Amino acid sequence: MKNVILSLCILLTTIPLFAQRRFQRRPLAASMPQFDLDEDDTPLTVPPGVRVIKDVAYSNDPLQRIDVYLPQNAHSAPVIFMVHGGGWRTGDKAMKRVVENKLRHWSALGYAFVSVNNRLLPNASPLEQARDVAKALAFMEKQAASWGADPKRVIIMGHSAGAHLISLIETSDRLAPDLGGATWIGAVSLDSAALDVVEIMEKRHFPLYDKAFGSEPAFWKAASPYHALSHREPPFLAVCSSRRADSCTQADRFASKARSFGITASVLPEDLSHREINETLGETSAYTEAVDRFINACLSLHSK
Repeated sequence: MKNVILSLCILLTTIPLFAQRRFQRRPLAASMPQFDLDEDDTPLTVPPGVRVIKDVAYSNDPLQRIDVYLPQNAHSAPVIFMVHGGGWRTGDKAMKRVVENKLRHWSALGYAFVSVNNRLLPNASPLEQARDVAKALAFMEKQAASWGADPKRVIIMGHSAGAHLISLIETSDRLAPDLGGATWIGAVSLDSAALDVVEIMEKRHFPLYDKAFGSEPAFWKAASPYHALSHREPPFLAVCSSRRADSCTQADRFASKARSFGITASVLPEDLSHREINETLGETSAYTEAVDRFINACLSLHSK
């Protein structure tokens, strides 16, 4: 009888402990960043006078397309080259939050704005997606003059997974054949989903990373902008959400390593959500002004 009572006591004390452990794990799921995985089919508003060239093919796949937005009377216009997010498996170049505020702001300042689509999971790995973006950049620069844009004054920009892809373009020698000599004067990473892929995969992480990067450490390293850093590149601005675990920590580590190679690299922490960092850029704010200062500094360096 005593053994039965003892067993019941152990069971009753173990159940709350198990429940407590499950409760302690929940904050990780609750704090999961909003990685722009939701589709957004809200039509975007194009400012008056902006000329739009939709679905320009840079290669053969239906997703290998760019949209080009040109300011009124464009002539040697600097270019913002934008790559959307979506966890490497969703998203689109025409999404309102990817384009609208940025286009309104920079077209008024005389910039051309190019929004990029690329192949996605499961049909293309992140490295293949980066190759698509590199090809799109090379294609755009070859066509830019015919649109009234300046191929020598290009800022590459991306959000979330798109920020990972432009960071690979900034750092990885593997993409040189696809870039075909394309150049840019600065890169803006908007709350990257992965600057150090190896660190992410070696720690507890969210399932979307397994779908993107698999289980092979060699691939993690090849797809990691932090590990690809090896020489001087154009200036780099890492915008990070101070609300998201590890975002600014990874950005700081990346910028520190970049500076060791002579890259002008800075980190801009923002008290905004992952989504807001993308969606609100271009609105009147100290955040937009800070990104403008970085871009203007890149233009000034280029003109010297």
